[in-house]
Amino acid sequence: MNEEQLDEGRGLSPESQAMLERASEYQYHSHDHLQEGEADGDWSISCVDVHKRLGGLPVLNGLNVKIPDNTITVVLGPSGTGKSVLIKHIIGLMFPDSGEVIVKGQSVSGLNMPDLLALRRRIGVLFQDGALFGSMSVFDNVAFPLRQHTGMSEAQISEVVRQRLTDVGLAEAIDDLPNQLSGGMRKRAGFARALVMEPDIVIFDEPDSGLDPVRTALLCELIQEMHGALGGTYMVVTHDIASARRIGEYIALLWKGRIVEAGDAQKMFSSENPFVRQFLSGSAEGPLGMD
Repeated sequence: MNEEQLDEGRGLSPESQAMLERASEYQYHSHDHLQEGEADGDWSISCVDVHKRLGGLPVLNGLNVKIPDNTITVVLGPSGTGKSVLIKHIIGLMFPDSGEVIVKGQSVSGLNMPDLLALRRRIGVLFQDGALFGSMSVFDNVAFPLRQHTGMSEAQISEVVRQRLTDVGLAEAIDDLPNQLSGGMRKRAGFARALVMEPDIVIFDEPDSGLDPVRTALLCELIQEMHGALGGTYMVVTHDIASARRIGEYIALLWKGRIVEAGDAQKMFSSENPFVRQFLSGSAEGPLGMD
């Protein structure tokens, strides 16, 4: 499907035409979308008409979304809709083919390397598996960013690390190696490391992946507790509706590389949009199929 066909829908098979019409139907955000009464300064992250192709296929397909400051935002979407690629654009591991990603007032793709590294230090990331170094103790894993990016003494580092591990309930596991931890404990250790630099933004990449419902609920509770204590912008990327219901204050629904709808949780869970209603209710009836 070439760009002219995408723009005009000419020369397409009936199946492709139907796909194009569905995509158009659910395009929601424009680049100037703001909640009533809010200004640009109220948003920590803005994506403006972001396009990204990988292997010749569109992954982000004109994505427009704004992530509010000092809020727990949940970015929801089916698997394979571009959620992880969005994270990589926000932290500058990927750059858009077109469009712009703005984080804390800075266009990520326009930053030189020192400024990009400085921006990354303001962002904490909890990856799916915790991304811990297997040969390091829990203490050294959490201390790693401080040793790499600050001039703190070992005594200062020890104080900060112990506090963060206490915050996430891992004070007793400080000398353990990652392979001695359960899946939930590894997530909490990764969370402590994400917080250790006191970031302005914390991004959670499928934090509930691999956890049973009880441990997922406990992790969600911990995310809420730490956000209440430390503030900042939390962005939770997941496909788990239960997690969104527990912690989402603002919700953005991503499908086929663009945002269908976004808003506060109450608005989203009462949306009349057929795709939003189907996905958030987990129903088999609606526009979302097995493709």
